Amino acid sequence: MRDSWANEASAEEPDGEGPDGERRRVTAVTVGADLHLELRGPGLRTGLMDALREAVRTGRLAPGTRLPSSRTLAADLGVARNTVADAYAELVAEGWLTARQGSGTRVARRAVPLTRAPSGPPARPNRRRPAHNLRAGTPDLSSFPRGEWLASARRALAVAPHDAFDYGDQRGRVELRTVLADYLARTRGVHADPERVVLCSGFVHGLTLMAQVFAARRGSAGARGGTKTAAKARAVAVESYGLDFHRDVLTAAGLRTPALPLDELGTRTEELASGRDELRGVDAVLTTPAHQFPTGAALHPDRRAAVVDWARGAGGLILEDDYDGEFRYDRQPVGALQGLDPERVVYMGTASKSLAPGLRLAWMVLPKALVGEVIAAKGDVSAVPSALDQLTLAEFITSGAYDRHVRSMRLRYRRRRDQLVEALAEHAPESRVTGIAAGLHAVVELPPGNDERAVIQAAAWQGLALQGLSAFRHPSVPPGREALVVGYGAPTDSAWAGALDALCRVLP
Repeated sequence: MRDSWANEASAEEPDGEGPDGERRRVTAVTVGADLHLELRGPGLRTGLMDALREAVRTGRLAPGTRLPSSRTLAADLGVARNTVADAYAELVAEGWLTARQGSGTRVARRAVPLTRAPSGPPARPNRRRPAHNLRAGTPDLSSFPRGEWLASARRALAVAPHDAFDYGDQRGRVELRTVLADYLARTRGVHADPERVVLCSGFVHGLTLMAQVFAARRGSAGARGGTKTAAKARAVAVESYGLDFHRDVLTAAGLRTPALPLDELGTRTEELASGRDELRGVDAVLTTPAHQFPTGAALHPDRRAAVVDWARGAGGLILEDDYDGEFRYDRQPVGALQGLDPERVVYMGTASKSLAPGLRLAWMVLPKALVGEVIAAKGDVSAVPSALDQLTLAEFITSGAYDRHVRSMRLRYRRRRDQLVEALAEHAPESRVTGIAAGLHAVVELPPGNDERAVIQAAAWQGLALQGLSAFRHPSVPPGREALVVGYGAPTDSAWAGALDALCRVLP
């Protein structure tokens, strides 16, 4: 058997004297794992030596790497063994290689690869990583259920049909779409059909698809009716506090993003029908009704009804971001808005908070009329998450492991929330904590006269990563209360106590 270090030569014939005495031409040969040698020069021996020197010099052959035996490499090159042996011997003499009995020929340890000059500007020095992370939006990644996920992956792989390894359906694997339809109906009150479920690689991917649909609608409307109808889908209303990169996705598609005001009852959706100038031409609204991000308010039932009534009357769409609907602590979870009108609401969910964002698994439940447009916006199946990950999640949910994990994490996050509230009551009694009925974060309102930026800077000196409420404010909204958005999901169990102590030290 040939040494595994040497692979097949290129399709072109080698240059030099072969074992049969014929003159041959060599352009390249692959040696080792993904190592490509360019053989140049008047003969094989010189060309091989130059190629090996270059591979060592640039670091493609690392110090200590074992080279194929002269017999193996000669056979793969189709040259005399002496040609390779002589090249090895000379490189050993020059100090590029070492040769020891029983150890073979290796790249010399003292050979230091030369790095190429950077093509761009010099990189900024790395900043010290914070010791504690209390940023919102990240779950406890150390609690990912590795064992049960692995078991689900094994079961899913064992029974996966052959077509699971093909490109597949643009909507995603039917197994997961079917399981999600049942799960969302059971736990979130979503009216779902597998044919109307579309899988995507995260919430932002789904939002990007919807923005493309809106942009395409605007273009087709303009093509049909000129400037009068070109206003179709020109604006998507957003909440006055939210994630800026969600707004960026919409504005990148040429859509305006006027802001809807918020109060303790959630987003003031009745404003959509108010006739305000900045809200004219709005054809959709992006909202977080179950647990407004970041303020934490649940949308009042009257306002839930108001936004659905607006959508029906105006022919608009509601984009429902149900980012952490499973984590409610003080009562039963608030049902999805989609249940009030499945033909006017695009339900968008994700496994990023319940499991981990790195899975890149999210889903949309679409109105029937939108399915074709979203698939067209998707383009090809390369935008679909890994088929094996989809099948694993389907098995993970079917086996009951998902429910068990969510229940376990709900208890864990509730304990952290309670500890946060207790610690602040003791160490920062003048700070008010709100938005704590659900989710993985709380809003801590600072006492009058305090500046959130000063607190965040003090936290940074303590090695504590924090965010201020103003970081989530829409550009058109005037400054409001001074507050912090404290995420209690990210720290591991062992790091939580230290993070909480650090927070208490920096609060006024």
